[in-house]
Amino acid sequence: MHPGTSVRQNCIEKNGLSVTDAARVLGVDRQTLSNLLNAKSGISPEMAIRLEKAFGTPAREWLLRQLDYELAEAMRRTKKIKVEPFHAKSQSGERQEAR
Repeated sequence: MHPGTSVRQNCIEKNGLSVTDAARVLGVDRQTLSNLLNAKSGISPEMAIRLEKAFGTPAREWLLRQLDYELAEAMRRTKKIKVEPFHAKSQSGERQEAR
């Protein structure tokens, strides 16, 4: 779930705020908040601090939610990520054994 959904449910709806009112509380413009709520943008460190100051949930928690979401999205595309495994070689050119 995109963290904007959590912001909508746990901050805006829970407190009976409109998007316009919540944007005013957070000190951002309505479009910035709307982008977050509609999964068009993520939670930046600054937005995490604003959410903490306004609604009490620690900024770190918001950022972890964002990171978890982004990692889950990347994992869905893992087969499209093409990378050759790296194998360290010793100075003599042979593959170094793992210890």
